[in-house]
Amino acid sequence: MLIKRRTFLKAGAAAGTLPLLGRTAAADEFKAGYVYVGPIGDFGYSYQHDQGRLAAEKALGVKSTYVEKVPEGADAERVIRSLADDGHKIIFTTSFGFMDATLKVARDYPDVYFEHATGYKRADNMATYNIRFYEGRYIQGIIAGMMSKAGVVGYIGSIPIPEVIMGMNAFILGMRSINPNAKIKQVFINSWYDPGKEADAAKALLDQGADIVAQHTDSPAPLQVAAERGLKGFGQASDMIKFAPNAQLTSSIDQWDNYYIDRTKAAMDGTWKTGDTWGGLKSGMLKMANYANMPDNVRKAAIETEQGIRDGKIVIFKGPINAQDGSAKVAAGQTLNDGDIAGMNWLAEGVEGDLPK
Repeated sequence: MLIKRRTFLKAGAAAGTLPLLGRTAAADEFKAGYVYVGPIGDFGYSYQHDQGRLAAEKALGVKSTYVEKVPEGADAERVIRSLADDGHKIIFTTSFGFMDATLKVARDYPDVYFEHATGYKRADNMATYNIRFYEGRYIQGIIAGMMSKAGVVGYIGSIPIPEVIMGMNAFILGMRSINPNAKIKQVFINSWYDPGKEADAAKALLDQGADIVAQHTDSPAPLQVAAERGLKGFGQASDMIKFAPNAQLTSSIDQWDNYYIDRTKAAMDGTWKTGDTWGGLKSGMLKMANYANMPDNVRKAAIETEQGIRDGKIVIFKGPINAQDGSAKVAAGQTLNDGDIAGMNWLAEGVEGDLPK
């Protein structure tokens, strides 16, 4: 059963500031910890988090530790607890499956600050943060709608949680705004990072008639498969164009730098507060890579769509929107709020294949 990824706090309604051992921490005494689900060499999601860690180190002069390739289970609690025991005063855990482990350790270490990416559970010393990845998927859908000759995109999903589902739905909404008959053929690989499975999934989807590849998985493998076949695709989390210079159309780039700098600084000076942050193009937490390997009119449409989302003139989840079976999910003129988007557990019309149970 799918569960809501987060609930939302109104601005200013978060719990009060926690003192950091009663004083401001000096940079050379302060340690920050980071826990990654994948390797920093994935050149995708975990790589971008590590770029944010390095930015915070450079900006603030703090020491930091990262642990990569941590499974989403009992190992996560062990790693998080070890970082807390070792004197790290703020710990960033960067995958949805780390949520309960982070909360459990946070309760045992009230003088340590915890930040969990993509989750929805919080405490006085545990905040949540994420990026509106779906905004980038909508732009990709616009591009695909204009460039796919078959009208079919192969989309590789990771884990069937709302964060991934909303991106898939945003993609098809963008694509169908150009081509009302467009389709997504999707497959979930039940992993965030598995280059072998990602490549096999891309090959299977292309064999089924897709002529563009999209992904919510973390390696460049699907994009490289597209390149091998002379087709196009989209990168994920970082700019992957160096892996497929003639194939990448664009990539959604996660920008964690400023968040990690600001939150670490707040922990150091005693102004840290719990709460929820969900930023996108407007906030700068999401960027789009250069629009490449496409005609000028497609590039122009992508740039205009990006600006429209940033300005609020384009609202992605605005009705009418139907589910796969044609039933109405969002009525004409209505707009999904953040809570509805964050709890999305249905696929939109035009997306083929069931959600894994």
